Amino acid sequence: MNNPRSASPSVSLATSDLLDKQRQSSHGEFTRLEKRMGGRRMTFHSKSMPRGSMFLGQEASRNSHDKRFDLFRTMSGKLERQISNLRGKPIDRSLQEDKEITESLTADRFFDALQGPELDTLKEKEKIVLPDDKTWPFLLRFPITSYGMCLGVSSHAIMWKTLATTDAEKFLHVTQVVNHVLWWISLVLLIAVSITYLFKTIFFFEAVRREFRHPIRVNFFFAPLITVLFLALGIPHSITSSLPSILWYFLMAPVLFLEMKIYGQWMSGGQRRLSKVANPTNHLSIVGNFVGALLGASMGLKEGPMFFFSIGLAYYMVLFVTLYQRLPTNETLPKELHPVFFLFVAAPAVASMAWTKISDSFDLGSRLAYFASLFLCFSLVVRINFFRGFKFSLAWWAYTFPMTAVATATIKYSGEVTGVATQILSVVMSGAATLTVIGVLVMTAVHAFVKCDLFPNDVAIAISAVQPKQKKWFKQLKVLDPEDNQIDVEAPPLLNA
Repeated sequence: MNNPRSASPSVSLATSDLLDKQRQSSHGEFTRLEKRMGGRRMTFHSKSMPRGSMFLGQEASRNSHDKRFDLFRTMSGKLERQISNLRGKPIDRSLQEDKEITESLTADRFFDALQGPELDTLKEKEKIVLPDDKTWPFLLRFPITSYGMCLGVSSHAIMWKTLATTDAEKFLHVTQVVNHVLWWISLVLLIAVSITYLFKTIFFFEAVRREFRHPIRVNFFFAPLITVLFLALGIPHSITSSLPSILWYFLMAPVLFLEMKIYGQWMSGGQRRLSKVANPTNHLSIVGNFVGALLGASMGLKEGPMFFFSIGLAYYMVLFVTLYQRLPTNETLPKELHPVFFLFVAAPAVASMAWTKISDSFDLGSRLAYFASLFLCFSLVVRINFFRGFKFSLAWWAYTFPMTAVATATIKYSGEVTGVATQILSVVMSGAATLTVIGVLVMTAVHAFVKCDLFPNDVAIAISAVQPKQKKWFKQLKVLDPEDNQIDVEAPPLLNA
């Protein structure tokens, strides 16, 4: 058997001769090249290739940790710097810069960096501190405005409960089954949204703090409190027919504390004064007073509901006038109408029902508030062209709660002023509110589970506290002095956005 390692001497000699010729040829080429370069020797440095292919390197770079997200992580700020100091490591310069970027966000900074009726669109001159070429973590993309879904569904449960219990609407043969189903759906939805936002508070507290400083989104912190009040109002009779009055005090305490914070800023005269930050979402901070008054009066209380009703009425009149006069300094109100403008309808509609419960009759005060809400609703509905061309977003849920509120007030009115006209009006308003809720709910499901674009990157919280540098353009002006001598004067800088 032949040994594979053995080879004939002639083959070995031929191979060695060939290798020697190649070495000599290569040496001769290098020598000639060296002579052409004037005797200078060339040195070649070799470097080993990294393990893995180029594609694996690209994938690793994509999956590498992006430190820009650490700006909003709860554990990446002060605690991380303290751990670095304990270990004797120098503080990363990027952490110090990130701290400067995330601190001192004022209302003026939001106005300068953002635009749109909800201050959620970045201006062209601005740059965000988070990567805009990738999808952010879900919790960073989950805004406080998601509680608008809870407001729409829970208020709709109250409307169907009112339809089932009003004598004037008995001809519809509405049972409380619909109220029961909607109440449980709204409860599950509130729990799901609250748990998600609680995780956001735990892991990305900086993002939550930025939303609280946002001139628009700070009003949505009333939304979970109002939703709980709606659930208490719309609770089915099969679960309980009455709630303990002590519960009302526990529910209204956080509403009162938050109102003292927000209303105090409105009167302080600073950057968050009402004339500067007034926008339709401010109605959410007003509606909480009327919903609380309605719930307290339903439980048999008198002084507490009257207290919150008077606060809501006083601040609603101030807010209504401020929004309607549209000060030139108010940058949050755009020329075109927007879904959030339907919040104008919500406050007087809920106030009408609250005063009805407080006074035990649909008297003159209730009628005044109801007719104002009805007129505002019609004045917005007829302006269809102003609501076209808007891309679907969570802001569309602003249609649902006001439409449901005015429909519920219409049902109450039909129970007081009986007649065919009021019954037809209540059916029309209830049908419009139901179609609105169903339509917005279907669109939300489509964009959440089919198109998967319901929660885009939230640029409103990713702005830098440092304003970007602007280019200065100077222009020379020629001025003649009294002796007709030409003088060059430098004009004031023109800021190019």
